[in-house]
Amino acid sequence: MLCYRGRKEVMEGKIEPVAKELHDNNTNNSNGLHCETKLKQQEGKSATQEIQLLHCDDTISEQDKKKISNLRAVVEKQDPSSKEVDDFAIRRFLRARDLDVDKASAMLLKYLKWRRSFVPNGFISPSEIPNEIEHNKMFLQGVDKLGRPIAVVFGGRHMQNKLGGLDEFKRFVVLALDKLCSRTSPGREKFVVIGDLKGFGYSNSDARAYIGALSILQDCYPERLGKLIVVHVPYLFWTLWKILYPFIDNNTKKKISFVENKRLTETLLQDIDESQLPEIYGGKMPLVPIHEA
Repeated sequence: MLCYRGRKEVMEGKIEPVAKELHDNNTNNSNGLHCETKLKQQEGKSATQEIQLLHCDDTISEQDKKKISNLRAVVEKQDPSSKEVDDFAIRRFLRARDLDVDKASAMLLKYLKWRRSFVPNGFISPSEIPNEIEHNKMFLQGVDKLGRPIAVVFGGRHMQNKLGGLDEFKRFVVLALDKLCSRTSPGREKFVVIGDLKGFGYSNSDARAYIGALSILQDCYPERLGKLIVVHVPYLFWTLWKILYPFIDNNTKKKISFVENKRLTETLLQDIDESQLPEIYGGKMPLVPIHEA
């Protein structure tokens, strides 16, 4: 897993027990990957980010190799297609289940069955999600200081899909996650999401869709989320948060941080260099719609 430097982030709202749990988990997060960022000034150009990843997680330990071998022995008997799954992917499933081979095997088998059924062509085409694309709510741009690709999601632009239904929304989620994962590499497998709730209202409180997205992220893309930074949080959101919170697993909860408006740019710049930060947050990076990235 990737790590980031512990820091205090302020959560808006009045759900104090939840805020305390998230803060405690964030500040105690540590996972063994040490990264260093260096800014290099080039003549005639603004500062650009030169990322050096030291002791990155691109080497599989002997202990992990044994676990991976044991998992393969279980899964390949039931699903021969699992032979195509690489060791890094299998390691993610193992880590998502605390290295328990039986639980990770069940999780992987369920994923393989789901993938064949829900993504029979191996990918989702933009032509399959026209109603979701029309909302123009998700963008992909840049990387953070650990080299993780960044997505920006505007919750205030999401509306319940009455034409394509929940399945079209889920296909949109798969397209977005596949796009993000395609920008990662073995051992550097995580991404960062900025969830912007500016303008979020009752019409955007689509709990069924959000729970569906959580299920796909946690069950089918384990150990992919590096950090979720939630900004411009309105008071109304906390009602929806109470509904969503029980569906978020403990590993995911540790990766969520809420940022108060007055510290927005300052906080984002702790994780993201100005050259990689979206223009709307005071940076220099233009946003690119996820389906065009």
